[in-house]
Amino acid sequence: MQIEKDTAQILGGVRHGYTTGAPVALVVQNNDWKHWQNIMNVEPIEGNDEAKRRMHRPRPGHADLNGGLKYNLKDLRNVLERSSARETTVRVAVGAIARQFLAQFGVKVAGQVIRIGEIEAPPHNLSIDELIERTEASSVRVVDEETEKKMEAYIDLIKKEGDSIGGIVECIIEGLPVGLGSHVQYDRKLDGRIAQGVMSINAFKGVEVGIGFEAGELRGSQVHDEIMYSEERGYYRATNRLGGFEGGMTNGMPIVVRGVMKPIPTLYKPLQSVDIDTKEAFTAQVERSDACAVPAASVVMEHVVTWEVAKAFLEKFGGDSMEEIHANYQNYLKQLENY
Repeated sequence: MQIEKDTAQILGGVRHGYTTGAPVALVVQNNDWKHWQNIMNVEPIEGNDEAKRRMHRPRPGHADLNGGLKYNLKDLRNVLERSSARETTVRVAVGAIARQFLAQFGVKVAGQVIRIGEIEAPPHNLSIDELIERTEASSVRVVDEETEKKMEAYIDLIKKEGDSIGGIVECIIEGLPVGLGSHVQYDRKLDGRIAQGVMSINAFKGVEVGIGFEAGELRGSQVHDEIMYSEERGYYRATNRLGGFEGGMTNGMPIVVRGVMKPIPTLYKPLQSVDIDTKEAFTAQVERSDACAVPAASVVMEHVVTWEVAKAFLEKFGGDSMEEIHANYQNYLKQLENY
C-alpha cells in the first residue's frame, strides 16, 4: 500500500558503517498497524464476529482454507495474516545485505522481467551493469521502453477487466568462482537450494535454471556446455545453457534462474468459494488488489537467490572477518589457477 514506505531500520550488528560480527537486526515498520491494534490484540476482546473481524469465508488461491483445516482454526484471519507476502519484505532487506557482501568479491546481481501474460520481452546482449541500470529505471523492470509501454498498457487492460495476470522473472549472478555448492549430498546442491528458495516465494509455481524445461525438447549435443581452456580464463564453458551449474555446483559461468509467478488470486472479478460456517457457496469478496505484482516479484526473487548464494559463499570461504574471508577466497583462486 502507498502508506508503507518499506524503509528498513538497522537495530543491531552495525556500527559506524561496518558489521560488528553480531547478528544484523533489521526492522521494517508497518505504518498501518494502529488501525489493527484491537483486531490483532494479544488479549481476548469483546464483541461479535464482525467486531472481531473474524474471517470465515476462504478466498480461492490463498492459504485460508488449507491453513484453517490443518490447524483447526475457526478464524481464517490467523492464516491469512501469517501467510501474507508481506514476509518477503525482510527477505529483500537481508538479501540487500548479502548483495553488498558479495560485491566485495566482484560478484554482481541483476534481475529482469521476461514475461507478463501475453507480452514477452525480446532477448538482448546487454552487460550486467547495463541490465541493472535499465531495469532499475523501468516501471516493469524490462530493458527497453517499447516493451515497458506494452506491458503497462496490458496490465491496465487486465485491471479494467477485473482480472489479474502473472509472469516470468529472471535473476542473473556474475563473478562467482567454480565450486560453490557440492555434489556429495542432495541437500548441499546449490541449484537445489536456490530452487527451494524461489519456490518458497508467495505465488511462485515454477523454477528453472539455464534453459530449464527447454532441455526436455533438445538433444544432448544441443544442451550440454562444452569445456574450453585458455591461459587468460582457465577452464570455461563455450555456452551457458545449464545456467552456471553442473552437479549442483557453480561452474564459473553466470548463474541464470527463472521463476514463474501465478496471477494474484484477489480479483475484482470474484471467484466462487464456500463459507466454513454455513457450507454454502458465496462469491469471494472484492478487496483492494493490484492486477499484477510481477515486477515486485522480480525484486523479491533477485534477493532470495542472492541470499542463498551468499550462504554458499560463506560456507566455502567463511571466516571471522572480511580480511580472513578475502584471504581464503584468494587462496582458492590460486588453487584453481594452478589446477
